[in-house]
Amino acid sequence: MSGGVDSSVAAALLKEEGLEVVGVTMKLLDLPDELAGDRGCCSLEAVRRAQAVCRRLGIPHYTLNFVAPFAQEVIAPFVAEYAQGRTPNPCLRCNTVLKWGELLRRARGVGCECLATGHYARLEEGCRRRLRRGVDLAKDQSYVLYGLTQEMLAHTLLPLGGLTKAEVRARAADLGLPTADTEESQDICFIPGGDYREFLRDRIPFRPGPIVDEQGRVLGEHEGLPAYTVGQRKGLGIGGGKPLFVLAKDVSRNRLIVGPRAALARREILVEEVNWVSREEPSPGEVPAAEVELRYRGKPIPAQVRAEPGRRARLFLAEHDQAVTPGQAAVWYDGDLLLGGGIITE
Repeated sequence: MSGGVDSSVAAALLKEEGLEVVGVTMKLLDLPDELAGDRGCCSLEAVRRAQAVCRRLGIPHYTLNFVAPFAQEVIAPFVAEYAQGRTPNPCLRCNTVLKWGELLRRARGVGCECLATGHYARLEEGCRRRLRRGVDLAKDQSYVLYGLTQEMLAHTLLPLGGLTKAEVRARAADLGLPTADTEESQDICFIPGGDYREFLRDRIPFRPGPIVDEQGRVLGEHEGLPAYTVGQRKGLGIGGGKPLFVLAKDVSRNRLIVGPRAALARREILVEEVNWVSREEPSPGEVPAAEVELRYRGKPIPAQVRAEPGRRARLFLAEHDQAVTPGQAAVWYDGDLLLGGGIITE
């Protein structure tokens, strides 16, 4: 329970179903409350809101210390990925390694059968669990759950998948929950101010180097590769001429490669750490059609997906105009059914 409206209503709905519910808040950071902010999921105020909701519902609440594993399993890989020229999504790793990894393990160790969250996604049971988009497409969060295995899904409840955000807030108000009007946090939870560049400056070196075009011509100087992301246009310090975008980060030569927008739209992508969710991995030679999202809530792109050995897949995308960013997740669907996903590597 993050202290927000979604997890609060999820707990209330499960209680109404007659389930024995326990509220848990994960303490992820040792931050002074003034730095965490009053709406961040890691603030003291967020914990207090979660506790107040549990009192209102008549269920126990516990705060578990995950500071050390969060630093090791989420923050450290986040920094390392940027140092290698990638742009990671830390929420994906937090979900699979901590929430549905360590937290679910601890919960089952004390007799809980399932982990429930306030994610907007739907789960169908059967011989194979199938994950679908939430009915509120503006809030759909199935993308960030693509890494969950069948074993994890067998011990998962997603009570909000069939509701809209407006319905969730109305339900919270009807129940008198103190989180009914809580604002949503859009920042990375361990960077409450939202400035990831300043966060990285304290942890990895920013070495200036050349900005070059696709032919290797020097156009300017960058302040350090971690300060940029593929697809970025603003803040390059290159004036005049046609608009230029970051195409790639050449870490070995400390070069920032820029070019026209059309050069961003790669048509063939390799993804690794692939997890097939709602269907078995395709057999050799089978290349299923799908729609791929290249980043969270990105516009779906028609594609074919070819599974390769070693939990890899190669995606062949239809013509599109989106940036393909190494480190982000590519997640593929059949309509609203989430088939699988993986991390873009090249």
